[in-house]
Amino acid sequence: MNNNRSADTQVRANRRRLFWLIASVVVIVVAVCGCQTVSFYRQAIGGELQILTHQKPIKDLLADTNTSAELKHKFELVLQVRHFAATNLHLPADDNYLKYVDLHREFAVWNVNAAPPLSLEPKRWWYPFVGKASYRGYFSRDAAKKYGAQLKKEGFDVYIGAVETYSTLGWFHDPVLNTFITEPDAELAEILFHELAHQRIFIAGDTDFNEAFATAVGEEGIRRWLQRDPASYAEFHKEREQEADFVALVLETRDQLETVYDDSRLTDTAKTERKAQIFTEMRHKHEQLKAKWGGKSQYDHWFAAEINNAKLNTISAYYTLVPAFRGLLQANGGDLEKFYSAVQKLGKMPKDKRHSILRAYLKQSISTPATTSEPLKKSDPTNSRPSA
Repeated sequence: MNNNRSADTQVRANRRRLFWLIASVVVIVVAVCGCQTVSFYRQAIGGELQILTHQKPIKDLLADTNTSAELKHKFELVLQVRHFAATNLHLPADDNYLKYVDLHREFAVWNVNAAPPLSLEPKRWWYPFVGKASYRGYFSRDAAKKYGAQLKKEGFDVYIGAVETYSTLGWFHDPVLNTFITEPDAELAEILFHELAHQRIFIAGDTDFNEAFATAVGEEGIRRWLQRDPASYAEFHKEREQEADFVALVLETRDQLETVYDDSRLTDTAKTERKAQIFTEMRHKHEQLKAKWGGKSQYDHWFAAEINNAKLNTISAYYTLVPAFRGLLQANGGDLEKFYSAVQKLGKMPKDKRHSILRAYLKQSISTPATTSEPLKKSDPTNSRPSA
């Protein structure tokens, strides 16, 4: 009885906190952006309330005879991963991922990404407390599609990515969601490491920095988690070979497009034609990779849909700077506390300066093999982005 009362008290406290946070946000948004943007925050508030009011303690679900054996296994794994993250990776597990929510849908949020048709510079949105981010998250797929259609009318390249995870970046204790609990064990562990890395360090207004940092921590975390079983790690790493090739292809394509977009000798019409040619070549290269992979590709669905600047940017945000963070970790002897301190120091610098320093590490990584694995993220890198 006392436990239930304590849980109810925590829910009420979260609701009060959310109310005052909402009040602050609405005042700021109305003052800065106008009433149209308030509708976005209204749906965000409703989505967060759904999560807060439907949480169930994992310990209660483990004791419940109606909980399936498979789900109990996942809950036990989550508790083990939390402990490992706190003790081995120095990540703030705190009270995160001690509760579970079934959203009764396949994805947590849908992120809208946009970029001009002849530029790889992403459209950015400003959020209170978070700063600018290169995506806008919706708890409703239809709402995301509606906003995406509006941006298309304005002339933007638009990509809507379905996302399995949702993070409040420390404002509330995040629960485990049905949208990612069924992932394979190693994938689930990596997701939690990634999200807890955001809890440790988050730099307002720098999506590429934040996501690459969290991806690097997740990568290092899964390496350390699985190193107790070399055979399992070797198998897991092998499964990521396709991903490494895919990411390389995306980054190569972006480099080609950037050269075209920056060429002042070309007309917009010529740039648009060359853009289409580059995407055709990209699809051809994917087919060549499929031959290398034995005729199978986990990216068929990605290539089956439209490819545009916004879609490429979602991959770039997660991976371009990851080798730089690997290099920074290596420069600190693999000591995570020293690494985090170095990252925090970078975070206090002006954005241009910290990215310049990371690019220096990036150049070093090209000539110096990394001591960690190749990218270990899931096939759709948008699947674990925190939604503002």
